Amino acid sequence: MGYLFISPFIIGTVILTLFPILYSLYLSFTDFNLIGTPEWAGLDNYKKMFTGGDMLFEKSLGVTFFYAGIGVPARLVFALLVAMALNKVIEAAGVYRTLLYLPSIVGGSIGVSIMWRQLFGTDGALNSLLTMMGLPTHSWLGDPDTAIWTLIVLYGWQFGSSMLIFLAGLRNIPKTFYEASSVDGARPIQQFFKITLPMLTPVILFNTVMQTIQGFMAFTPSFIITNGGPMNSTLLYILYMYQNAFEYFKMGYGSALAWFMLLIIALFTALIFKSSEYWVHYEDN
Repeated sequence: MGYLFISPFIIGTVILTLFPILYSLYLSFTDFNLIGTPEWAGLDNYKKMFTGGDMLFEKSLGVTFFYAGIGVPARLVFALLVAMALNKVIEAAGVYRTLLYLPSIVGGSIGVSIMWRQLFGTDGALNSLLTMMGLPTHSWLGDPDTAIWTLIVLYGWQFGSSMLIFLAGLRNIPKTFYEASSVDGARPIQQFFKITLPMLTPVILFNTVMQTIQGFMAFTPSFIITNGGPMNSTLLYILYMYQNAFEYFKMGYGSALAWFMLLIIALFTALIFKSSEYWVHYEDN
């Protein structure tokens, strides 16, 4: 009877998750154009990736590392600062938390990406504001040097989920620690580095892992706002994978790209967890 009740979950997991994962692994060793029958190609797709046969592969990988390398730490730092500010708010704290969390709910949607494109467009609100102030305008999305930064700013704007997790961690730190340190003459900056950060390290670990995965998996902003341009300066890896699979009809190569990204995420996650032995502090150690 128990298996009968959980059968919808089991069937859904096998058909909608497990089978597509295993089938994509098979497709990564084939030449498949989405129409005909997959033709076995062996390691050709992977050789193309690693032997310099695809320059856009290296370009998209570099753009993604830059995007995640800047965006993830920036989001975590900003989320922690906002959480610390909210932790001191007593009146209407729930209202502030809700308002600050809203961008995370809609931040990755197509609608917000379109709004972001209009905001940083040539005739957008930002350039209009600069014009009103008598300052020179700029083609933010048309300049390869600034286009990627608009996506990073959007990523940082979606700090709500990390902020709520940090806030929950801050609320679990006993106030007696701060009171005792104040009696001993500790200043706020000393309390932050000696009490707050060490006590928050398990939460920082969780947020770092989740945001790193999300940073590497970013797709919608690059697809909607810039479509990888200009000059491939915002060609994130997942967008390039999508283009190969569904625009260039190279599903086999797109599947190989997907599995390589899975290995990258697994490697970074393992490194983060391995490093946690040296900087994450738990109550029982």
